[in-house]
Amino acid sequence: MGAISGVLIILITIFMPPVGVFMVAGCGADLFVNICLTILGVIPGHIHAFYLEYVYFDRREQAREGRFAAKRAPGVYSERVQTGGQGYGTMAQSTA
Repeated sequence: MGAISGVLIILITIFMPPVGVFMVAGCGADLFVNICLTILGVIPGHIHAFYLEYVYFDRREQAREGRFAAKRAPGVYSERVQTGGQGYGTMAQSTA
């Protein structure tokens, strides 16, 4: 995913937060939590969705730089988000 994909996910999240969460985290606990928060009010759903996307893209950038987060992000249940889409705890291959 490049910059255009990131912008597309953000635009989708502005209008439908659960769809943005599904695109980043997949179908799981994070999606269920976001649907519940969106039903309770639009603002909590947006905050949760943008938080998940921030963690996902931040961890993805850290993995590209060769740094890996030692601690889990609080409130994030998806391994895909925790690792920045780099797999389930696997290290990214070096391109050098």
